[in-house]
Amino acid sequence: GDLTLTCTGDLSRNRQVGLRLGRGENLENITRSLGMVAEGVKTTAAVHALALRLGIDAPITAAMHCVLYEGQPPHEALRTLMSRDLREE
Repeated sequence: GDLTLTCTGDLSRNRQVGLRLGRGENLENITRSLGMVAEGVKTTAAVHALALRLGIDAPITAAMHCVLYEGQPPHEALRTLMSRDLREE
């Protein structure tokens, strides 16, 4: 239920961040105006750092890190993810 609400509920802070990023707003303005923590933002940074430190390939986390912290437009991150070579995972 928690995952479903995060993905579909209008009160989900994580969803609001994603929708606003998709509209072209920058993360700093979004987080400032929310006034509350969207835990996925900081969790992405922590998981990305951990994956790098452990040498784990985490393409979705890497893509989200690029969008959140490196200013990559969401459509470019999606294109990068979808153009990865197929492999057993």
